[in-house]
Amino acid sequence: MIRAAVALVATAWPSVALAGAWPLDRGDTQVILKIEQMRASDGFDVDGIRRPLFSDREDDMASIFVEHGLTDRLTLQMRAEWQRGEDLFADYEGAGPTEIGLRYQVVETRRSTVSVYAAYAYAGEGRNAGYAAPGAGSHDWELRLLAGHGDRLDWFGGREAFVEVQVARRFRDGLADEDHLDITGGINFGPNWMILNQVYAGRTAEGPEVAWVNAESSVVRHYGNWSLQAGWRQALAGRGEVPAQSGPMIAVWRRF
Repeated sequence: MIRAAVALVATAWPSVALAGAWPLDRGDTQVILKIEQMRASDGFDVDGIRRPLFSDREDDMASIFVEHGLTDRLTLQMRAEWQRGEDLFADYEGAGPTEIGLRYQVVETRRSTVSVYAAYAYAGEGRNAGYAAPGAGSHDWELRLLAGHGDRLDWFGGREAFVEVQVARRFRDGLADEDHLDITGGINFGPNWMILNQVYAGRTAEGPEVAWVNAESSVVRHYGNWSLQAGWRQALAGRGEVPAQSGPMIAVWRRF
């Protein structure tokens, strides 16, 4: 059984990599190290129109994600990151947000699952929101609902695939509360290769509207208990002075 992480989280079940709605088995641990290098020369204004920025923006991130199966239904997860960035108004380097949470599987069938997730995050010196200045924000609480389904695609050579949808509300101290919608789809090509496509969308729930839609496509290669992921992230749409960032990402996963 392969357990994988997608973006923030991904796990797997026999021969199919599935996303974070699936819990880890009791006693299992997964660690993911991820590096992202985002660049933007354009941004989206308050009307959602893409326009050139006054100065290019750079954001580099190195993050570590750890999850551990406390029981067969309850998974502990933690995330921390280090950031470096520069734009017309800021030149910063320091810790990003640090998050700890619990994910509990409430429904399980042979092919599908539903889980809930609750987390607390402490803001760092870096960007705690892509649209905010470095250091803005303080404490966050998040509630998330995750639902996933995996199946064998007879019309596509019998390959196994999955889709997962997550919806969340993030309650923020020092920044506007946010609503999130994340969608992940993956398909296996043989026992060691997987293609992932993801969409991350969100918006502020109060004050002037800030919204964003980003997509990420990647390829994952499994090597026993190790996996290597490489891909590209691209901003698709936005509103409210959001940078139109794009760039590569690489990640290494290790399962214990």
